[in-house]
Amino acid sequence: MTDAERLLWKYLRAHRLNGEKFRRQQPIVPYIVDFVHFGARLIIEADGGQHNESPGDALREAWLQKQGFTIMRFWNHDILQNQDAVFETIWRTLNAQAE
Repeated sequence: MTDAERLLWKYLRAHRLNGEKFRRQQPIVPYIVDFVHFGARLIIEADGGQHNESPGDALREAWLQKQGFTIMRFWNHDILQNQDAVFETIWRTLNAQAE
């Protein structure tokens, strides 16, 4: 895991984010996602520079959305430098989907 992924996992694992259950490095064939909450159909990706406007990522994201998932992407530097904002965004998204 990257430093950003480790930080995300620290807060997402063991129901630490508002009691919600996330899984790490989860296969959703034919892809593997960084983090997923199956109940909310929410995928969270921690991205580095290699993902900047990647055509492969666009195809992957379109396929996952067709399967009913919402994908949230955060740049690694945002996760490391603005973690409060990142976790608040995730929390708000989960709450909005629950309503």
